[in-house]
Amino acid sequence: MKIVLAGAFGKLGSDILRALVRDGHKVVAADMVIKDMPEIKGKFTPKQIDVTNPETLSGLCDGADAVVTTVGLTSSSTKVTCYDIDYQGNLNLLNEAKKAGVKKFAYISVIKADGDKKVPMLDAKNMLEKELIKSGVPYVIFRPTGYFYDIAKVFKPMIEKGEVTLLGKKPVHANVIDTTDFADFIVEHLCDDNKTYDIGGNETYSYEEIARMFFAAAGKEPVIKFAPTFLFSILAILAKMKKNGKEAIIRFSKWTLSNEMVGDTKYGKLSFKKYIEECYKK
Repeated sequence: MKIVLAGAFGKLGSDILRALVRDGHKVVAADMVIKDMPEIKGKFTPKQIDVTNPETLSGLCDGADAVVTTVGLTSSSTKVTCYDIDYQGNLNLLNEAKKAGVKKFAYISVIKADGDKKVPMLDAKNMLEKELIKSGVPYVIFRPTGYFYDIAKVFKPMIEKGEVTLLGKKPVHANVIDTTDFADFIVEHLCDDNKTYDIGGNETYSYEEIARMFFAAAGKEPVIKFAPTFLFSILAILAKMKKNGKEAIIRFSKWTLSNEMVGDTKYGKLSFKKYIEECYKK
């Protein structure tokens, strides 16, 4: 198949690109920044786009059988919001795909995207999901629980300081998935019709268990403290007042650290526990 992959050079996008190329698909790899991928050079067509500018999307989907988009705002920004990227940017892409007669649109969202309208990074994705469902374009929505590397990015700095702070005293669980496993699942299920998958890995742990695994892998005694969740709400309000672009990230972090993030579809060959151990091997 000819597949347009938007957000092709992010962490997840790169793994999806490798999986699509491996399976013999003809891929147009589209992103705002084009990166070099020597191991598959010449096996895909790069295309620079800006999803907030529909003119850059013109003709992108012509002749394509499917569009896969990982596009989403993953860091703080004072220039754009998740509504600009996750919602309107992907909607621009959906409109272009619909105009080109694409037979499948696959969207990478997040688990419980419809869980809280006050969390912009959830609400923007939920809005796009609704637009996709009513568009008439056959779809697959993938709602991952989170990724190995994202959890490591949160916990490792705290481990280095010798102290982990979790939110609330109620145990919260997650079954995060490695992006390479998730990429394989996406490619395997790309031809499914009008399906939504809440997907995670095969191992489910509480955040306290995850913290203890990180301490053990680092060879340190665990020091774990618990902060009330309202502190993150205060931080979000302060960020909004300062207009530093961090409010959405803070609200999303509060959400993910205080809600069950367990997908009922469990998939993957890779172990999160082993991943944590590898983080500290020389």
